[in-house]
Amino acid sequence: MRTLVKVIIGTVAVATVGYGAVRATSNGKDKGSAWTLVKIERGTITDKALATGQIVPEQEIQVKSQISGIVKECLAEVGDRVEVGQPLFVISPDPTPTELNEVQRKVDLADVTYAKIKTDLERSTSLWKEGILSKEQLDATQRSFDEASIQLDLARERLALTKEGKISRLKNSVDSVIRAPASGTLLRRHVNPGDPVVPLTSYQAGTPLATMADMGTLLFRGTVDEIDVGKLKDGMPVRIKIGALPDARVEGRLTRIAPKATEKEGTTLFDVEAAITAAAGTTLRAGYSANADVIIQEKTGTLILPERLVTFEGEKAFVEIPPGKPEGQPEKREIKVGLSDGLSIEVREGLQEGDQVIQRPPKEIM
Repeated sequence: MRTLVKVIIGTVAVATVGYGAVRATSNGKDKGSAWTLVKIERGTITDKALATGQIVPEQEIQVKSQISGIVKECLAEVGDRVEVGQPLFVISPDPTPTELNEVQRKVDLADVTYAKIKTDLERSTSLWKEGILSKEQLDATQRSFDEASIQLDLARERLALTKEGKISRLKNSVDSVIRAPASGTLLRRHVNPGDPVVPLTSYQAGTPLATMADMGTLLFRGTVDEIDVGKLKDGMPVRIKIGALPDARVEGRLTRIAPKATEKEGTTLFDVEAAITAAAGTTLRAGYSANADVIIQEKTGTLILPERLVTFEGEKAFVEIPPGKPEGQPEKREIKVGLSDGLSIEVREGLQEGDQVIQRPPKEIM
């Protein structure tokens, strides 16, 4: 019996010692892993608004023809730099027999009218010299003669334009060679040799032959969310990130904020534009997709810490700092904060550079 009692007591003692060892080990592990420390450092914090869009020319120009016909020759290729007045296309007139016959008949009618009024003018002049015809009547005949002369010239010009595709005048001329209206780069050619061309007139838009632009005046054009637009104003610095050129450093200035929003997929957006001021030797191309950070406010060399470590109670902000004694509990300290970018926050008062703040482990979801 005594032996059995001794065995039981020994077993209980061993179990008690083992439980105490396990509990001590567990307590030490919990205490050591209950938190980590994050050091307060100096850095840069930026409040910014994100705009998504692309790189586009400031102004695109469409080249069109003033005469109808067929594209005979293309004198420039996409990507070529052209100067104002440089030939781009040659248009070959292609009138229908009806059109050609109509303009020819208008020349004949104008010629007959001109010849008749010319005879009337010679007769009126003779009668005026003899004192039979008044000066007013002679002047009226002279005006009719001048109008008939202009109508004849106009009919002949239309005939030349229809048949040959060009006319010549004293001050300017119209021909079948389409020239660049401005200096720039040819971005797109819409026609090829053999394509028909409809002329640009007051009642029809005409066939676009090419699109060109000055690539030296590129800008960023995009949209920002309505949440951020109230913080923006003209002149703010912009940092542009181009997807196809991840290492490029492109900077600009905000130049336009649309006064009216647009709806896209249920989201309210505002159009913005930014003039590119520096591209650091990068060759930009129209159509690049890009994101732009509009810098609302930025501070460098200021004390920052992760915003997740800050607890807000009303208008006050608090952090936890390590206890002064090894067995002590974390202390709650009030701080004053400033600028935030959503991840980091500026510390204005309450902490110094090098101070440590407690970071609690994330709570486990059971």
